[in-house]
Amino acid sequence: MNPEPAPDDADRDADPAPATPAAAPATPAARLARLVEEFRALPADSDRKREIIAQLDDNAAAQPFLVSVVADAGEYDLARTEAATVLRLWPPADPGLRHRAGRALLAALNDPEEDLVRQYAAMALGPYASDDPAVAEALIAAGGSEDDPLVRACARSALEEAGLA
Repeated sequence: MNPEPAPDDADRDADPAPATPAAAPATPAARLARLVEEFRALPADSDRKREIIAQLDDNAAAQPFLVSVVADAGEYDLARTEAATVLRLWPPADPGLRHRAGRALLAALNDPEEDLVRQYAAMALGPYASDDPAVAEALIAAGGSEDDPLVRACARSALEEAGLA
């Protein structure tokens, strides 16, 4: 059983102390700019780069940045694989950016130095294969005669996803 509040308790509860103004939440564009700036300032092999890419996973405004990460052969391989995954899950709606994304992934597939990046690029190319004959041809070639069995399996899976297998 709760007793009735005393008059001074009621006054205290009715008139709370004014709250201090909170910092305004960052706009999505400001947050994206901050994360991209942080990404670019990190050491080449920092795992934080992969984490930043994961934070941008369904942000359409981040897609040009993600394309640039995949396209940069000198970029950290785990950041490139994460960016490829995001571009697979959320392909750009803009036709020009979609084409650039497909071509960046295609270049990553053809990078002989990075087997892990090649595997992720092959997986990510499924949504782009029906838009670009060069992507479809590269996936067919990788799915049929690739030396790396994981790249071959990923390419075949992407072809199935695209309805081309």
